[in-house]
Amino acid sequence: MTRSTHSLTLDQGTHDVTVDLHGRQGRPFLLLHGGGGPQTVTPFAGLLAEQRPARVFTPVHPGFDGTGRPDWLTDVTTLAQAYARLLDALDLRDVAVVGNSIGGWIAAELAALGSDRISSVTLVNAVGIQVPGHPIADTFSLTPVELSRLSFHDPSKFRFDPSALTEAQRAVMAANRATLQVYSGPHAMADPTLTDRLAKVTHPTLVAWGASDQVVDADYGRAYAQAIPDAEFRLLEGTGHMPQSETPEQLLPVLWDFVDAHATDRPQC
Repeated sequence: MTRSTHSLTLDQGTHDVTVDLHGRQGRPFLLLHGGGGPQTVTPFAGLLAEQRPARVFTPVHPGFDGTGRPDWLTDVTTLAQAYARLLDALDLRDVAVVGNSIGGWIAAELAALGSDRISSVTLVNAVGIQVPGHPIADTFSLTPVELSRLSFHDPSKFRFDPSALTEAQRAVMAANRATLQVYSGPHAMADPTLTDRLAKVTHPTLVAWGASDQVVDADYGRAYAQAIPDAEFRLLEGTGHMPQSETPEQLLPVLWDFVDAHATDRPQC
């Protein structure tokens, strides 16, 4: 893994984004982490780069893991605009965008922007839309142990002991949580305008969903797929809110087959 920092300029100002890269050749992926931070996608990024011809770029959302966040960067729409600029800065084409949870929301916003650098979009247990009768769990009111019970098909494999954390780790978790609250906005992890904008998405889109997710249930995922023209929906059995962590061996071939089928260029070297 190599790490780099990129200065991105938007109308609101300039800010730095830290990006980790797994793999040195192959098809480019932009892998966007969820509220748990970069560590929720790092192992999967490494697995993808190891088992497939892939270069996996995993940005750290500004404000997570000790990175800076400018005062004007407060919403997912602006963050998606920043990542569109990141693709420009990296001069990537035929990019497969993949996002989990709030990272999926960012990926959906990127799809709505319509960048010609993107060849496909995969939303993995994404948040971001409002679905009547299928509310997003209020994760901010839960303890880490309670959140784990909602997030995993088999929480016993992902036991979390808060008392084992160092003070530095507690500080990072608290900062990540505060940053997530900023990005989540006033509508509980959703943007009421997103569904209408998704109707104009032209990128091939896959909505992959852990069947056991109790943060955002499978019918929420089906509604997400229905909001995007010609989107595919794939249910992942025995899996919760983070398939890339719980059942990576199930998610990886599903993701790769979809991305490979919709690639517009040969893998880049």
